[in-house]
Amino acid sequence: MKMALKLAAVLGVAIVAGGFVLDRAAQATAEPEKQPAEDKVLHAYGDTLILKKEPVGGMFSHKSHVIEYEFSCDTCHPDLFERKRGAAKASGDYNHPSMEEGMYCGACHDGDTAFDTVEEGNCISCHGSDMVEPETIVFVKPVKAVIFNHTEHTEMGFDCASCHDELFEMRVGAAEEKPEEFTMAALYDGKYCGACHNGDDAFASDTLCTTCHIGVQGFERIHGGEGKAAAEEH
Repeated sequence: MKMALKLAAVLGVAIVAGGFVLDRAAQATAEPEKQPAEDKVLHAYGDTLILKKEPVGGMFSHKSHVIEYEFSCDTCHPDLFERKRGAAKASGDYNHPSMEEGMYCGACHDGDTAFDTVEEGNCISCHGSDMVEPETIVFVKPVKAVIFNHTEHTEMGFDCASCHDELFEMRVGAAEEKPEEFTMAALYDGKYCGACHNGDDAFASDTLCTTCHIGVQGFERIHGGEGKAAAEEH
């Protein structure tokens, strides 16, 4: 009997030790820690980047202007930039000489209000950046979670004015601030996404639910189980 107990104890220690070794080995070979969810959740258009390839490659960050510096939409639209994708390019004078005369970005980037557009050291701020355009917005209020693909819609030919500001205010979290209004009932009445998702222009908002509603499990899959902080923040 004593021999059996000793054998069981030894086996128990061996199993625990083996499990510990396997666990440590798994940790050593695991993928690097994923990016915190709060860094990956994309909110509203104020968080996005505009990447221009013509007439030359360039980048503009809505986030740094709208969120960090608290500019409103009418700071730039429509006086400096028409609120329509491709409008600046179509104007034919969207270039550095125009900016140096105070047009477009040059209205602020004059060396006084903000860095100028002529100093060589400033070029990297807009040209040659490695920042990439975000694709997805994940809403966690009033329900968790609803996904919206920005890129999919803009590639269909929609521009900013298609949704902003008539359907969605161009401000981070604006829709979620009114959970009593941002509802499925509102969509059925043609508001928010329901303006297009009416069964005629696009699939009706009361069909294909899982196209947009990914739920808690979907949210956790996107953020690797680290979505709590992002959910509380958004």
